[in-house]
Amino acid sequence: MVIKGYLGIMRFLKEHLSAYNYSWMNESLFTGDPTRRLFNRYNGNQLLFIINLYASVTEEFTVNSGLKIEDMLMNQLPIDAKSEISVLKWLKQTTLLPVGLVQ
Repeated sequence: MVIKGYLGIMRFLKEHLSAYNYSWMNESLFTGDPTRRLFNRYNGNQLLFIINLYASVTEEFTVNSGLKIEDMLMNQLPIDAKSEISVLKWLKQTTLLPVGLVQ
């Protein structure tokens, strides 16, 4: 699996998130490429990491796009999507992600 495009530029910020009750731990862990690390939808830093991976390969990304992804991750993510990689695979199948994001 290859993840392309994340340059660490945050287009979707903590201030953009909805009013879910997130924890804010382990900020330094969420850089670079996604891994098989367990995805915790309640970790705000990890949620921002996934949303910004999406944003980095989508030219038409907006704050509203990020809010939609946040809502999907909080309310629609299947239980079997346990790692960052599987979350991105699910997003690719659920949204119109560019083909090169997850292979």
